[in-house]
Amino acid sequence: MSEQPRALRWRDHLPGLAIALGYVLVLVRTARNLGFSRDEGFYFHASSEYARWFDLLYHDRHAAVTRAAVDAAWGANHEHPALMKSLFGLSWLLLHEKWHWVARESLCFRLPGMLLAGLGLYLTYLFGARAYGRGAGVLAALLLGFMPRVFYHAHLDCFDVPVLTMWLLVVWCYWRSLDGGALWGVATGVTWGLALETKHNAWFLPVVVVLHFALTRGRDTRPGAPRGSLPIPTALVWMGLLGPPIFFGLWPWMWFDTFSTPTHQPGRLSEYVGFHLNHAYYNMEFLGVNYFRPPFPRGYLWAMVLFTVPTVTLVLFVLGLVSRAPSMARSLAWVLTLIPFGGRLGWVRRALSWAERGRDPRGTDLLLLLACAVPTGPWLSAKTPIFGGTKHWFPAYGPLAVFAGAGFLWAARQLAEALGPRVRAPWLVPAALGSLVVLPPVWQTAHSHPFGLSNYVPLVGGAPGAATLGLNRQFWGFTTGSLVPWFNANAPPNAAVFVHDTAWESWTMLQRDRWLRQDLRGEWQPAASDYSMVHHELHMNEVDYQLWTAYQSASTVHVLTYDGVPIVSVYARPRRQEP
Repeated sequence: MSEQPRALRWRDHLPGLAIALGYVLVLVRTARNLGFSRDEGFYFHASSEYARWFDLLYHDRHAAVTRAAVDAAWGANHEHPALMKSLFGLSWLLLHEKWHWVARESLCFRLPGMLLAGLGLYLTYLFGARAYGRGAGVLAALLLGFMPRVFYHAHLDCFDVPVLTMWLLVVWCYWRSLDGGALWGVATGVTWGLALETKHNAWFLPVVVVLHFALTRGRDTRPGAPRGSLPIPTALVWMGLLGPPIFFGLWPWMWFDTFSTPTHQPGRLSEYVGFHLNHAYYNMEFLGVNYFRPPFPRGYLWAMVLFTVPTVTLVLFVLGLVSRAPSMARSLAWVLTLIPFGGRLGWVRRALSWAERGRDPRGTDLLLLLACAVPTGPWLSAKTPIFGGTKHWFPAYGPLAVFAGAGFLWAARQLAEALGPRVRAPWLVPAALGSLVVLPPVWQTAHSHPFGLSNYVPLVGGAPGAATLGLNRQFWGFTTGSLVPWFNANAPPNAAVFVHDTAWESWTMLQRDRWLRQDLRGEWQPAASDYSMVHHELHMNEVDYQLWTAYQSASTVHVLTYDGVPIVSVYARPRRQEP
């Protein structure tokens, strides 16, 4: 592995594009039997409201930009920015409502997220290929795409995989700007604005840029540095100039009462910030304990990464870190000059001389390490909620996969050197090793569908071992979709079903997509239902007791399992016997 990034020819882009396209096609193909999460239900509603506003904007621009029109449409689900919900809504409006190209409404809502997932894999390939080689890029993209949790979320009408992609896109643009191209600096500012408009994780990106620039270019700010050295990266300047205007400009909800109301109350920006800084706590089981308020376990992030990311991917990630350690040391060697009288120490002079040989002035490895570490930072605090499982630190997984690709390439070269002339075709070693490396994550991901949030690695015994350990089996109520065939075949006409943890819009989408029978009625109260679902989470145990009381029976009529682990149970009200 040389220290200098490689220039990519047009043919070098083809593997990444092929992986991205193939991944999107797989997502579309497998979305049909994946139920809708609670958050998706909320975003179905909000996105359709936004779409109607865009339709009004197209036909009557003056009416659309009035406060009444903006508040009516954009008041729905305004705790998150608008970019992805706008894309979800426009996809639904054009592909389903106007052009009638796609019959399934849910697929129209989900399609922009799937396309962003494909883009994320393409960017991962580009980063790996340009930094380390095409083999590293190919493996990095595949290993990212075939993380079971990423694969599950990549289907959804949600923001977690899109912000993974946007995070990597900003880091890519910043990295390219270090070559001195002004356009890449501007691109960094534009993409950061789009990332801010995707999800709040993006507010941490300046930390990556500042830390990287300080650690790799800090020598340029010292007294005696060459004239013309800029103490801050141009990309950071453009982030400050373009990011916030894009964030506010693309979110109509922020156009009014932005900083304060006419009555001097906190404005909508404060409301947005306060919502996330003081987020409500939801329940999450971890090692047999239900957590619903601080303090949360500090080891949650590390354990869940170990339990859910394919083990071979983590092993390659560690190999990548170790193999790139000398390069990172070279990037940081200038720090030795801060030692008092360091210039008089022979070992310091020798270390600096070693560091200058083959040093990458861009600090590529250090940048990737920071881009991987910073998104996990909030979970160093015991006050950070854990209710989202692994999705809240997804931005770390792109750089993690790139390091795994570098680790694979290093291992392949070590193996090729060990085999020596016994291998006549040089490509056989990386091809064979790559197949062995990729097949386990592919199998695990295929086996996880459509129970992505119930999947755990074989290291902990899979889903049965995780259940024994007391790890969360699911959340969001999306597994209702897996019960649709049973209800369609067994429920009598016009039966009422207690939907439990399923959002109402998610339930109705099952019928709007003509997946669930139209005559079945959703109910919020077990007492008014003929059937009831219980999505198994530790804090949901009380629902079983409520149903036993309401139905005067503790017997289930159907239990949906994954690898033998109960996921959802179905109760039926006993039918009265005719005299």
